[in-house]
Amino acid sequence: MPESTIIYTHTDEAPALATYSFLPVIEAYAAQAGVAVETRDISLSGRIVSQFADRLPADQQIPDALAELGELAQQPEANIIKLPNISASVPQLKAAIAELQQQGFDLPAYPEDPQTDDERDVRARYDKVKGSAVNPVLREGNSDRRAPASVKKYVQSNPHSMGVWSSDSRTQVATMGADDFRANEKSVVIEADTTLRVELVGDDGATTVLREEIPVLAGEVVDATAMNVAALREFLTAQIARAKADDVLFSVHLKATMMKVSDPIIFGHVVRAFFPKTFAAFGDVLAGAGLSPNDGLGGILAGLDGLDQAAEIKASFDAELAEGPKLAHVDSDHGITNLHVPSDVIVDASMPAMIRTSGHMWGPDGEEADTLAVIPDSSYAGVYQAVIDDCRENGAFDPSTMGTVPNVGLMAQKAEEYGSHDKTFEIPTTGTVRVVDASGEVLLEQAVEQGDVWRACQTKDIPIRDWVKLAVSRARATGDPTIFWLDEGRAHDANLIAKVNAYLPEHTASIEGGDDLDIRIMSPIEATKLSIERIRRGENTISVTGNVLRDYNTDLFPILELGTSAKMLSIVPLINGGGLFETGAGGSAPKHVQQLVKENYLRWDSLGEFLALAVSFEHMATTTDNARAQVLADTLDRATGTFLDENRSPGRKLGTTDNRGSHFYLALYWAQELAQQSDDAELATSFGELAEKLAGEEDTIVAELLAVQGKPADIGGYFRPDVDKATAVMRPSQTLMDALAILP
Repeated sequence: MPESTIIYTHTDEAPALATYSFLPVIEAYAAQAGVAVETRDISLSGRIVSQFADRLPADQQIPDALAELGELAQQPEANIIKLPNISASVPQLKAAIAELQQQGFDLPAYPEDPQTDDERDVRARYDKVKGSAVNPVLREGNSDRRAPASVKKYVQSNPHSMGVWSSDSRTQVATMGADDFRANEKSVVIEADTTLRVELVGDDGATTVLREEIPVLAGEVVDATAMNVAALREFLTAQIARAKADDVLFSVHLKATMMKVSDPIIFGHVVRAFFPKTFAAFGDVLAGAGLSPNDGLGGILAGLDGLDQAAEIKASFDAELAEGPKLAHVDSDHGITNLHVPSDVIVDASMPAMIRTSGHMWGPDGEEADTLAVIPDSSYAGVYQAVIDDCRENGAFDPSTMGTVPNVGLMAQKAEEYGSHDKTFEIPTTGTVRVVDASGEVLLEQAVEQGDVWRACQTKDIPIRDWVKLAVSRARATGDPTIFWLDEGRAHDANLIAKVNAYLPEHTASIEGGDDLDIRIMSPIEATKLSIERIRRGENTISVTGNVLRDYNTDLFPILELGTSAKMLSIVPLINGGGLFETGAGGSAPKHVQQLVKENYLRWDSLGEFLALAVSFEHMATTTDNARAQVLADTLDRATGTFLDENRSPGRKLGTTDNRGSHFYLALYWAQELAQQSDDAELATSFGELAEKLAGEEDTIVAELLAVQGKPADIGGYFRPDVDKATAVMRPSQTLMDALAILP
């Protein structure tokens, strides 16, 4: 790969469609700085097909781009722009497989209960691509996420709507607080390089090896914990009754995409708890038909056709829906409840959206209502409760005056819970799970019961050191209070606190005025209270968190501050010197695709791509001494400011600028900035001609873009669009394509 190369990832849904439109602009402009732009397919469909290359003909084979980029992320020349991708739940994975089969890919079905060696092999391949398959591979560095100054300024001048909070709001968070992952956690710091074995010693004396070998390094933090399923069921039953008694909506908030083993199991228990009579009467029938509550109510209802008792089962579900508390809905118009699909309600996006909307979710009647938000594990639930309590007391936040809470996140090298999938198990028999090192010493052990969910997590020492270093650098750059969100009462956090206290002096002592930096350690709940107290005063506070809280905070605060987390600048300084630049969240991407197919209008906002591209060019300039890349970065940043000031983001309805139109205006403003810059006369001349042509053809280009709206669009597939069809749909202005071609 040439030294001056940007890898632009091809992902899924709306971001992938937007790439078809924006990529010609990126390629044309980057070429003027001698920067090549290459794409890599890390979409869900691409990941699936790449796993079965040995079973497919040569013309259908796709290289394993994710593995390639995982290796590149460890190299100093890495410069990767990563767009949002599908973190597939099992229902999404099955849907993608079905579409690929319809497109002619001879792929095996997803085996729910593999019995043969071949089925186990197929299942293992599919397990590699579901859930958070992408992020742990690419994130070879820690996260620096913040609202760019231009975005913050724009939002303060053009604040988004916020729901009105009432002091008598009955919205609450319900969490276990005992017998859950947080309460049962144990943690150890590894003294020397070794390997670990995870084994289950049953009460009958039989030993089952759950994981044969886990390499670990000296200084690494290893945790083990379990959720007691009996306690979980008791808790869920109580919360369902509570929601009914309090006349509020019942909702559950998990992350079945990233926590792809544990959270679907927990989700299944919620479905069972909400429909106890149905599962008591028909549980065996459903299981025999391969219909699992872990896949959600929607999957069960869709699979009833052909069962002799289908009508009876459907009637039982309907009766319990009527008897129980009102369920929060994802789509009230179509009867899609909070329990239909495990990946429909993702805690880090759903909770901030609820808080922004007066503490309400949507009920079955299509109206907003107070909600009991059930977050079974108590590790981070208190963060949301603290924000809800504050809003109930002080009202909604004001985006025009509120401060900001940027984040430094510990996520490098599969840190913490998000790297736990291959070490998470549903326990088959009562006994004790032990983590044993190579010498036979038992480092961690826990009593478990049949059905409990047990997991181990790893956090290597090098990422922790890098995390502390990054936190100090951001504290120094901003002068803002910088808070490590760590709870001394939690086993894992206690070990991290010891490391933070050891490593902080190494970095603060090496900088002028380091002792004057305001760096603190606080529990997540207390850190939340201080941060929201400060943002109400318009003050900024840096949150320094572990991996899951990084995910939560970088949705919670941006959704309140900016209206969306897609407008955040997300930089991942890779440990070995490269750069990974992420473009924001993709939670709304499915709805955008549906709208495009229905009426050829793509509402996806590519602002995150613009922000990531600018810092990618800046990184390129720094690491390769490419002055023109810096010019592109500086002018793109100014063009993005103009883009915001001129309100060129996609509108909300037909007849307004959509994603494709926003790309045209960004290209126009960027060309104008390049034409006016004085650092490179040759660039100024080239882009002066382009700027003049784009401005002169504005009416024609806009007319061509608007002309296609209002009619269905055929892109040839949801998970794997047809390249030619998607290209034609997303590049409807030949005038724009011709204009870009005039660049030398």
